Amino acid sequence: MPREAQVVRATKETDVRLTLRLEGEGQGRISTSVPFFDHMLTLFSRHGFFDLTVAAKGDTDVDFHHVVEDVGICLGEAFRKSLGNLGGIARYAHASIPMIEALAHVTVDVSARPHLVFHCPLKHEKVGAFDLELVEEFLRAFSQASGVCVHVNVPYGSNAHHTVEAIFKGLGRAMAEAVRIDPRVKGVHSSKGVLG
Repeated sequence: MPREAQVVRATKETDVRLTLRLEGEGQGRISTSVPFFDHMLTLFSRHGFFDLTVAAKGDTDVDFHHVVEDVGICLGEAFRKSLGNLGGIARYAHASIPMIEALAHVTVDVSARPHLVFHCPLKHEKVGAFDLELVEEFLRAFSQASGVCVHVNVPYGSNAHHTVEAIFKGLGRAMAEAVRIDPRVKGVHSSKGVLG
């Protein structure tokens, strides 16, 4: 049975429709009206081998914050729904991704204990029209909605585009490894017998 989910979120600020298939081929069909964000989500999908469709619109005439945050919420909810009771998964994973001069370490624990640690000294405020502070906002929304503990550490990187690209690729790779079915895991991967 495929692990997949569909999430719809409609507010006065945004309208987001998202589908996720965990055992995919890395096919991303992304349209958020925020081109740089579309590019990053496509990389997440491709490098995690997730099939991801996102159609989002919102008050981007104000700024991109609401769209980016709400897509993070929907993506997190889709993972939570797809994974059910978290039984049989590897749970932990780590990816170190170089992108030219930048390096990003992304570590995840799919534990129903959401938390974000974000250490990323970006030297610029924007890539094009995209506010770089929104990377952290996206990750926080994703973590809270999915129940995934996410640690991001960028020790170096001078080009903001390369740095953010390494983060999104790393998140895709780490999530792919953490949610894979491990035949050695019986029930949930916890000595308590429950996660959360």
